[in-house]
Amino acid sequence: MDSDAFRRTYRAINERYCAYEKGILTNQCSCSEAEKFCIAEREGVHCRSDEAQETCIALLDLLRRQARFALKTDDRQRALPHAKAMRLQIGGLRGIAVALDPEAPAPTEIADVRALILAAIARFGAIEHLPFPQIMQQIAAYRARRRRRGSDTPR
Repeated sequence: MDSDAFRRTYRAINERYCAYEKGILTNQCSCSEAEKFCIAEREGVHCRSDEAQETCIALLDLLRRQARFALKTDDRQRALPHAKAMRLQIGGLRGIAVALDPEAPAPTEIADVRALILAAIARFGAIEHLPFPQIMQQIAAYRARRRRRGSDTPR
């Protein structure tokens, strides 16, 4: 399936996309509202809740505005490159986890995105009141996993 056909089919099938799809597909986070699906040989992630999707999108938009310096971007850039999107998604979630439990190390995997966001809202009152300086530290510190080399690839 060519890329254009995939994108058209993806949009037709997945009306409520998951804002944390990249993180879920790379197994760095999970979500109780996420549901994976396949088109041809490719995977996508669907969100089961309008409310959850709205909250996640609002959080990512807010994180992106706060992280312009850390990501070296500005508001004019529409879509982020994959590596920067991953820093925003996973680094942001790790930052929220650290803000909720400063004594614990940043988690390597987020067990439930929805539960984490709801816990943060319960603790801080609203996503706008999150401790962004603390969260930005995790976004800046996030590094993508290195690709594994095949067993037959020379080192």
